[in-house]
Amino acid sequence: MPFVLYVLALAVFAQGTSEFMLSGLVPDLAADLEVSVSAAGLLTSAFAVGMVVGAPLMAVLSRRWDRRRALLGFLCAFLLVHVAGAVTTSFAVLVATRVLGALANAGFLAVALTAAAGMVPPDAKGRATSVLLSGVTLACVAGVPAGALLGQMWGWRSAFWAVALIAAPAVFALVRSLPGADAEPVDAEPLGVRRELRALRGPRLLVTLLLGALVNGATFCTFTYLAPLVTGVAGFGDGWVPGLLALFGLGSFLGVTAAGRIADTRPLRLLAVGGSALLAGWLLFALTAGSPAAAVVLVLLQGTLSFAVGSTLISQALYAATEAPTLAGGFATAALNVGAALGPWAGGVALSAGFGYRAPLWVSALLVALALAAGGTAQAVAVRGAIRRRGTDSAVTAGTTHAIGAPRTRPRRG
Repeated sequence: MPFVLYVLALAVFAQGTSEFMLSGLVPDLAADLEVSVSAAGLLTSAFAVGMVVGAPLMAVLSRRWDRRRALLGFLCAFLLVHVAGAVTTSFAVLVATRVLGALANAGFLAVALTAAAGMVPPDAKGRATSVLLSGVTLACVAGVPAGALLGQMWGWRSAFWAVALIAAPAVFALVRSLPGADAEPVDAEPLGVRRELRALRGPRLLVTLLLGALVNGATFCTFTYLAPLVTGVAGFGDGWVPGLLALFGLGSFLGVTAAGRIADTRPLRLLAVGGSALLAGWLLFALTAGSPAAAVVLVLLQGTLSFAVGSTLISQALYAATEAPTLAGGFATAALNVGAALGPWAGGVALSAGFGYRAPLWVSALLVALALAAGGTAQAVAVRGAIRRRGTDSAVTAGTTHAIGAPRTRPRRG
């Protein structure tokens, strides 16, 4: 894999840490800025909305830029808004920095996904995607627990400063390692936005994006409410929470790494077997959540399966969108963040309805079940269509053979 992919992964690590770190900073932030905890929680929603809207929008706006300029521009903007967030005393300004940071994050990830796919041979997109997304998984392993620890020691602002400090070396590394505009391949006839948007309406791509949203929704439904689940149901103390979050992140890293090795060669088998195992894991977790030992094992296992299946779906989306090279990454990013917003919302609805802290696990199982049903239905429809086309082609071939090559029957003379 090209070295620049690992530099991109470092930048994605900083961005992933920013996206998820507020889960451990909300109480301190609310007290410091004199707002309610629920109001401070809107910062997470603001980031999610910025990611969903920003991914396709930034991909469209930046399609005429060379990738080097786009990636550096988005990463510098991300760094600066975190500096602004670290020094502001206004909650409104902080909300604005979260939205702007999400837009920059979305633009960077959209361009980076497309760039990563273009840096490797056509049959290695899965491996390239896994390297890039390892930044997100490492953010879950180290970035989020470290952000919570910094918040406890020096206040929530220190976590924002830490994200900016991580992003800074990524900027300098990208300046040195990314090729200039004159080194990038230039298409003789660039695709127009409308043509790319038409390509994005292909059934295979739409189904893949739907599955990605559902699987990611299941992942973040439980991840968001993992702390109350392990303390309120499994019986762990609060001190165990960072370790269990890191264990989930370790599983996500293992899942992305393993998927990167086989997603390019056996994606359908990985999705079918991995998706079924993921559903079984969520159901088993819901049934055994009261056991600390089972919780530890399943946190690691579900993190592994969730990101193995999720990263494979992203690479399959890139394979399905070859006719939309500049917008494919943006729409894949948007789909994942639709899931990241949908899952926690659905889990919160279940909690508010009084179903207890196991409820997010059942919601995660339901979302994966819907993904398996949608994927199975789409596959069945595709197979029936292929059989129908094959039958039609055979009939046409037989008719043509009869008309051209069959011997003519001479009329009998009376």
